[in-house]
Amino acid sequence: MKIDISLKAKNCSDLIKSAKSIVLLSGAGMSTNAGIPDFRGPDGIYRKEMQTDPELIFDIDYFRLNPLFFYNFHREFVKSVESVKPTFAHFFFASLEESDKVLGIITQNIDALHQKAGSNKVFEIHGSSWKSYCTICGTEYDYTTSIDKMQTEKVPHCEKCGGVIKPDIVFFGENVKYLYECQQMAQKADLMFVVGSSLAVTPAALLPGMCRGKVIVVNKGEISFSYLDKTRIDMYVEEDIDSFFMEVNSCLHN
Repeated sequence: MKIDISLKAKNCSDLIKSAKSIVLLSGAGMSTNAGIPDFRGPDGIYRKEMQTDPELIFDIDYFRLNPLFFYNFHREFVKSVESVKPTFAHFFFASLEESDKVLGIITQNIDALHQKAGSNKVFEIHGSSWKSYCTICGTEYDYTTSIDKMQTEKVPHCEKCGGVIKPDIVFFGENVKYLYECQQMAQKADLMFVVGSSLAVTPAALLPGMCRGKVIVVNKGEISFSYLDKTRIDMYVEEDIDSFFMEVNSCLHN
């Protein structure tokens, strides 16, 4: 097994060296080593803390009916995110960005760990918590103000019109962000990484199939082949993400 992973790491490093346009699609699995649970898993916050499915917490129609349900979860999420640090894999792709080979990082995550690691070309396709807005009048609130209001109000309300404030996170039933830019990057990439994503949620899961170059999937756990045919995957690594990229990094610098 060690020989197999070492060989894949060497092949991966060779593909990186020859690539000119690299794109990363990252999912929840990339952040589990940082201490953020894979929310869809059986031990994730969704089921462990809230005893429910993520689809209900992030359902836009249910949020409109009962925003308190979401905010009870969101408080726990914010506590988790504020204390965690990027993993080796986050720093690895941030360093690749310095080589000017990286077109961009497309992330399904809302934890901002890519930015904390130093990446600048980050496209948060599912939004983030860095700003919030009033669902009635559209007034924007920065992160600090939003957190302060969340600590003093069970459901934060707009100071101008009294409407419910919602983090700029894409809920089920809402359009994702930067879809056109992400599609363009996927089509231009000569090497696309899928890291820590189960490829189960569209439209993000459709992006790797748009890549005309090589596709490398690194994910410890099952992935869906509904949107990416197995024949399109040039390398599939089902191992610990950070351990694998440590080996890749060693190969790149040897």
